[in-house]
Amino acid sequence: MTTFARCFSAILLCSSASLAIAQARTPDPALVARRNATEKELESVAIIERKVMVPMSDGKRMQADVYRPKDTSKKYPIIFSRTPYNFNYWDVDLGAPRDMTMELTAVKRGYAVVEINERGRYFSEGDYDILGPPLSDSDDELNWMGALPWSAGKVGLVGCSSTAEWQLAVASRGNKFLTTFNPQSFGDGVGRVGPYYEQGNWFRGGALQMRFSEWLYDYGFATLDGAPNFPSNMSQENLTAAAKSYNLAAHPPTIDWDTAYRHLPEKDILAAAGAPHSIYDSTTPSGQPAMVLRTPNDPSWTKGGLWNDSMRINIPGLWFMTWYDNSVAPNLAAYNYVRKTADPAVANQQYAVIAPMPHCAYKRASEHTTVGDRDMGDARLDYDALTFGWFDHFLKGEDSPVLDKQPKVKYYTMGSNKWQSSDTWPPESAKPVTYYLSSAGSANSLYGDGKLTTAPEPKDAADQFTYDPMNPVPTPGGGLLGLDHKGGSFDNRSVETRQDVLVYSTGPLAQGMEVTGPVDVTLYVSGDTKDTDFAVKLLDVDADGTAWNIEDNLQRMRYREGYDKPPVWMEKDKVYKVTLQPMQTSNYFAPGHQLRIEISSSSFPHLDRNLNTGGDNVSETKSVVAHNQVHHSKAYPSAITLSVVNK
Repeated sequence: MTTFARCFSAILLCSSASLAIAQARTPDPALVARRNATEKELESVAIIERKVMVPMSDGKRMQADVYRPKDTSKKYPIIFSRTPYNFNYWDVDLGAPRDMTMELTAVKRGYAVVEINERGRYFSEGDYDILGPPLSDSDDELNWMGALPWSAGKVGLVGCSSTAEWQLAVASRGNKFLTTFNPQSFGDGVGRVGPYYEQGNWFRGGALQMRFSEWLYDYGFATLDGAPNFPSNMSQENLTAAAKSYNLAAHPPTIDWDTAYRHLPEKDILAAAGAPHSIYDSTTPSGQPAMVLRTPNDPSWTKGGLWNDSMRINIPGLWFMTWYDNSVAPNLAAYNYVRKTADPAVANQQYAVIAPMPHCAYKRASEHTTVGDRDMGDARLDYDALTFGWFDHFLKGEDSPVLDKQPKVKYYTMGSNKWQSSDTWPPESAKPVTYYLSSAGSANSLYGDGKLTTAPEPKDAADQFTYDPMNPVPTPGGGLLGLDHKGGSFDNRSVETRQDVLVYSTGPLAQGMEVTGPVDVTLYVSGDTKDTDFAVKLLDVDADGTAWNIEDNLQRMRYREGYDKPPVWMEKDKVYKVTLQPMQTSNYFAPGHQLRIEISSSSFPHLDRNLNTGGDNVSETKSVVAHNQVHHSKAYPSAITLSVVNK
C-alpha cells in the first residue's frame, strides 16, 4: 500500500507504519479479496472520476481523483486532500486497488472526496518544491472544486504530515470556498511563529534537523531534473488504465543513514550518498536558495508554502498534535495565535487534540499504548467520529453531538495516562514552579553530584564538559527522527553515563506533580570556542531508575540574541545568559519519581553537529573541540521553570 493510502484510510489518521516505504511483496489473497470488495462497494455508491487533470493558472495540470455520491439530484460538500505522496488508486505491488475505506465512508456519509497530487509529483505536472508552491495552485484547485456543477461550494481540508502542512498557508488566503480545515501533525508547515523560527521544523534552536535529508531521499523528492511522467496529450481513460501498471513511485537504493549523517561537509550528504541534486542542496524551482544553505531568518522561508504569523487564518480549525512529533511547541503557538487573532466567532471555533503519540500515529493507540518503550496506558480516541462530526457541522450545517461535548483543548497527560480537558493552552490552573541547577562542580553523568533545588546556591561551582563534534551525544527517541530512527520515550541511562552529559535531578518526589504547559530553561554558560550549542532534555525518572525522555531542546549560541539579528560570537570564558525557546508537554511525575534534566552540546543525529568554528557549519569539514561550562549560583541562576497544575 502506498504511504498516502495508509494515511488517507480512516480520515487520514496515519499509523507509524505510514512512514515505511512501500516495498514489493507477495500478494496476500485475503487482502486482495478485501481490497476488491471495498472497490466494488465504492463503485456501487459513487461516481468515480480518476486521473482528472486540473488546469492551473500557468497552464500546468494537477492530477485529481474524485469520488461523489451517485444521487445527482443533490449538491455535496467536498473533503479535499492534497499531498506530495502517492495516492494512486491502484496498488501496483499488490495487484489490487489500494484501500478505499475512507473514500467509501465519506461518500456514504454524503460527501464528495477530492484527492490531488502536488505540483511535480507523480501524475501532476510542473516542478516540485516543498509544501506545494506556488500558493496560487490552491486557489486554482479550490475555485475549480467550487465551480463543479454538483458542488455545494463548501470545502474542508484534511490530512496528516505533508498532507496537512500546506493547509495553514492556504487557510490564510481567504478563498471563498474554503470553509474549514483539519491539520494533523502539521509542524513542517509552520514557519515563524512567536519565538520559534523552526521554518517547517527545518531548525531547532538554530540547528538543522537532520531527518530532512533522509525524507527527501527516501520519498523520491531528491531530484531537480524532473520525474517520469506521461505525455500531456494522453487521455484520462488511458492515464487511468496506465496507472495499474505504473505508479511513478521512486524506489531509491537503501542508504546506511547512521553513516551518511556523519558525512562532512553537511551540504553534500545526499550527493555523497549518490542522490541527484534536489532542493536540499540546489536552487529551488522558484529560484530560492538551497534549503541546507539557508539561515533561520532567510527571507526565502516566506516565499514558499510555509505559514508564518504574519498570515491571518480566519476559518474554523480542528488541530491534531502529538507529544512526540517532530516538534509540538510551534504547533501549539500557531493554534494559540489563531485563537488570538481570528474574528471572535472564528477564534471560538478552534479546537485542539494533543495525543501522546509519535508523528501521525494517532490511531495506533491501544489499551496499552506504547510510545517508544514507555507504556502510556489507554490513549485511544474516536478520531473518525470527531472528524466527521466536525465536517457535518461546518460543511453541512448539521448539529454535532460529538462536537457539542468537545473541549477547546483535549490533551493526554503522560504518567497519569489520561485524557484531560481545558478551555485554553496552557490550562489556566497551571502555575510556574522553578528548580535551580546545583552541584559541587561535578554534575557529569548519572554518577555525578548534579541536583535540582528550590533555591540557587550562593556560590558558583561551574560544571565543565568537553564537546567533540566527532563524538556527539546520541539521540535516543524524542520527536520523530526519520525512517531509520524510532521516536518516542526510551530509557536514557546509557546516554547519562557519558562525561559530556551533565545530569541534574530533584531526588524522589514526596508528592506527585503534574507538569502541563510550557517548560522554560535559562542557562548561564561559557566556553572556549567562537560558537557552540547547548542541548537540554527533560526526563521522568521511575523509582527503578529508568529515565524516560519527555521533551528536548537546543540553542545554537550564535543565535542567542535572536534569529532576526546578526550572529553573535562567544569570547573565551565569558559567561552568557541563554534562554531557550519554551518546550511544551503534559506529564505527571508520580510520588517517588524524579524530575531530571540533561545538558550537553549535541543531540545527534536528531540535530546537526555544531563544528564550533563560527563558520557556516554546512560547508565545513573541520571541527574544533569545545570546553564548555554551565554556571549556577545567585549570580548565575541557571534554572528550569515548569508549568505545574495543582488539583
